[in-house]
Amino acid sequence: MPLEKILMKKQRLRYWILCADLVWALVAMVLAYVLRFGFVWYGPANGSFLSFVPLLLVALGLWALIFAWMHLDGFHGGWYPPAVFSQLLLAVGLLMAGVFAGGYLARLYESRLTFTYFGIMLFVGFLGIRYLVHGVLGSKYLTGALRRVLIVGNGPVAREMAVKIERHPEVLCQVVGFLYSADSSFDSRTGANLDQAKTVRTMEVIDLLRERRIDEVIIALSKPGSAEVMNLAARCRQAGITVNVVPHPYELYLSRPQLLDIGGLPVLQLREVDANFANAAWKRGLDSVLGSLLLIFSLPIVAVGAISLLHKRGGPFRRELRCGQAGVPFRMWRLNSDRDCKELGHWELTLQQLSITELPQLWNVLRGEMSLVGPRPETPERVKHYSDWQRQRLKVRPGVTGLAQVHGLREQHSSEEKARVDLQYMLHPSLFLDISLLMQTLWTVLVRMFRLSRSNSETPSRKPTDRFLEGSLTSAHSTQPSAD
Repeated sequence: MPLEKILMKKQRLRYWILCADLVWALVAMVLAYVLRFGFVWYGPANGSFLSFVPLLLVALGLWALIFAWMHLDGFHGGWYPPAVFSQLLLAVGLLMAGVFAGGYLARLYESRLTFTYFGIMLFVGFLGIRYLVHGVLGSKYLTGALRRVLIVGNGPVAREMAVKIERHPEVLCQVVGFLYSADSSFDSRTGANLDQAKTVRTMEVIDLLRERRIDEVIIALSKPGSAEVMNLAARCRQAGITVNVVPHPYELYLSRPQLLDIGGLPVLQLREVDANFANAAWKRGLDSVLGSLLLIFSLPIVAVGAISLLHKRGGPFRRELRCGQAGVPFRMWRLNSDRDCKELGHWELTLQQLSITELPQLWNVLRGEMSLVGPRPETPERVKHYSDWQRQRLKVRPGVTGLAQVHGLREQHSSEEKARVDLQYMLHPSLFLDISLLMQTLWTVLVRMFRLSRSNSETPSRKPTDRFLEGSLTSAHSTQPSAD
């Protein structure tokens, strides 16, 4: 099945999820009515169940608009439970605000308790629908429907392609292996098992693909136009195997590409990323208002952490030189806990694991040097080695948290991998996304807190969130500090 047909199936899946949402909304209203008034038709003082119908219709229409606007199928950015939870919670909150506002303007003063029940059941039901769909897509009953995919390549693009396929179960594809030249170095981060590697000659490749029942090949090489690769693509097509090619240089996709067809000649049109949102009124307003509130609430926690670090050389706080927007250096505040020290007490490790050491950066947010959400700031030494496309990160203010951190990209991942994720955030900025990422960050901290409570005095360890992204690079500029 070509990728274009897979995309059509994804559109149909979104349609069916929306239909399920609307059906559940009808059921949720009936259940909310029963919880409030019991099994009676004339429950409200001023009428019957029918008095709730106008606001129910408003809710159905609003949800269809919000669903399309926010891509709430649960698979748009890849299946990630914290993201699904936070996005649905925000969307249902927005929906209920719209319903209450509509009822007030239309002077439809129906039971607020009924609509409170309605909103709670909407959220629970919408979340359950997406988990049910995810469970069905990953069930053994659909194993035979999965397209068996082979990725040609062994570099960063091949790894990322494997990750994206794994995070998108709705495409019904399964990566069964990687094909690469014998003279290229083996990269364990692809998730492939070296013990299961098999060496074949070029003429035997097609026979191997038939033996492994490969349905589709994705070419993710830095030079896809070489004679050897062109020959492989031609022979795959002759054998009935679909061939897909990732365009290179791959970084071009970070500039909003659009594929044009001019007389049968494919042309990739590039559009520069619009970084104006970095200075948008809504973003700065969110930083000022929410940053002030978070700073006030975090002061007692920071104070306790600072008192416990009074014995540290240089005092309880430290200021680290980082690069901000446009590469302008600034001093980033944090608690004075050494991230590279291997012999830390349980309390100090707890401060690091719960990111309490980073709370003083809220002061940087209020000063306008940082934002609540954005790419994490890096040192001038590391920024000096940025490629041109990585420098796009410097178009916006750095953040206390960001998309890369939410997805677990930390010290064992390269700056390049984190830059790819951060630049994806820059492509689709919105107030909704920023609030969602803040909620996901809170979720991450709560999960760490739960793990710490279970491990008691055991030294917490960090695990990569992706089996395709395990390991670390040996380059001096490949890693970030652990707290970042």
